[in-house]
Amino acid sequence: MPETTGCNETTLRNGDKHITKEMDETISNYIIRKYSSYHLEIEKQFEVHKVYGTSGSNGILSIYMWSYYGGFNKSTGIENQAGHSLPAVIRLKKDAKRYSVVEYIEPQDGSLYQSSLKKMFPKEYLKLIYQDAGNVEDLQKEMEKKVKQWLKE
Repeated sequence: MPETTGCNETTLRNGDKHITKEMDETISNYIIRKYSSYHLEIEKQFEVHKVYGTSGSNGILSIYMWSYYGGFNKSTGIENQAGHSLPAVIRLKKDAKRYSVVEYIEPQDGSLYQSSLKKMFPKEYLKLIYQDAGNVEDLQKEMEKKVKQWLKE
């Protein structure tokens, strides 16, 4: 976890270099579980994300990211049947053995979208979020790779 400089102070760290494989899996598994009941007709769900940065405070790691979630069926191949692509903040806490999600936040819809983003994200990441809106080719490629692997099974 990123070091904190005091009890309530946070240190903002850019990029995903502070995210472990275990953290990545915790994030994806949480989002898949959260949305699995919405899409009962889906055979398999995947989630990939791009981390803008992290901050830590009081043992809680906040991860600022773009999440791409999709549901797929073998009959339709790599064609996404359900899902979303959006900025999100997820907060993790580590106990003795594993990470757990203590909070997951998505921006509000409609006219509240912009103001909710400003409350969720440090200023440094807002520009990146606006650039990534509708432009997540890297995440789409990563998702396609996961789906193709599943289709081979």
